[in-house]
Amino acid sequence: MSETKSAWYFIVNPRAGSGKTMSEWVPAERLLEQKGIPFVTAMTDHKKHAITLAREAAAAGYRRIAAVGGDGSLHEVLGGICSWCDESGTPPEEFCLAVVPIGSGNDWIKSCDVPDDVQEVIKLLANESFGRMDIVRATSRDGRVTYMANCAGTGFDSHVCERVNRQKERGLRGRMIYLNALRYTIFHIKPISVIVTADGQEVFSGEAYSLALGNGPWSGGGMRQVPLARNDDGQLDYMIVPRARLRKIVKEVPRLFAGTAHESEFILSGRCTSLQIAPLDEASADLVEFDGEVEGRLPMVIGPTGQQIRVLKG
Repeated sequence: MSETKSAWYFIVNPRAGSGKTMSEWVPAERLLEQKGIPFVTAMTDHKKHAITLAREAAAAGYRRIAAVGGDGSLHEVLGGICSWCDESGTPPEEFCLAVVPIGSGNDWIKSCDVPDDVQEVIKLLANESFGRMDIVRATSRDGRVTYMANCAGTGFDSHVCERVNRQKERGLRGRMIYLNALRYTIFHIKPISVIVTADGQEVFSGEAYSLALGNGPWSGGGMRQVPLARNDDGQLDYMIVPRARLRKIVKEVPRLFAGTAHESEFILSGRCTSLQIAPLDEASADLVEFDGEVEGRLPMVIGPTGQQIRVLKG
């Protein structure tokens, strides 16, 4: 077994934040040195490379691992740590996870009260400002295992993410790609037929446009689909938007930004320790997104594992 190392292992995504990562990370390295924080830097050079780097860092004895990027980078780093812990039998509680927010999507930091400011984040690191976060594991079609840091979704959510990610792969950046994906999906999305079971009890059966799941409340650059979610309470929050006329659904949209979706008489909300989503037909075996990354299809079982990981918190 490798000797445990005290240094931080920073996994840097140079393509995050519309390519601004390096211009912000180089000054951050100087500040880390000034603060006397020992660290190692590794650069990703392709999608999902952060998963491999995080696994290698964990195997080498690093227990303080940080993603330099956005929610997608954090998702990969968490996945690398947790998959290695599952295989090695190492408790995730041994690890500290942080993110230096240089990305186009920074929803996770809101759940942890971490400022969207690189210098302030480094101050938190220097002050050892940590809390705990539940480990949430999902098993989807064909036994695919994924770990969720913040939010997941199927239906509307996953198709918006898929369209946004396709545009990013073509080199497009900026807020407009999100707005364009949102508009397109609103007018082209088709409902899926599913059965949703929470802690062994059926809570929904029928056609739905969207199902959102949250370890934390924030998603989509400012929405709160599951506003009561807390990432250290051992619970998973969910929200279901049943099929209805477009006019009725549009009327409910402001609730997603106001944090009042759970007060709607139309939107279904709840909390559980295990959630199962099963498609009623093959056409409804829809895509699933985790932290903005499309990974897997229905059916899916998801919930907290009962384990936690230490995370940077403000």
